[in-house]
Amino acid sequence: MVPQLEMPAGGEWVVILIVVVLLFGANKLPELTRGAAQALKEFKKVQNEDEQDPAIEAAQKSESRP
Repeated sequence: MVPQLEMPAGGEWVVILIVVVLLFGANKLPELTRGAAQALKEFKKVQNEDEQDPAIEAAQKSESRP
């Protein structure tokens, strides 16, 4: 059996934050968060473009026809 993965609780987040600060240093954290936010924005932008792209929708409709 595969155990279910759960999100970390309050105390676990503190430990994770301390480990991140020790690994990267407090001065590097703002740069890391900015990079992660930009990557997330780009991911969402591409995901939304794919959903709205008429060429992709047309190709999917033509594939589903018998």
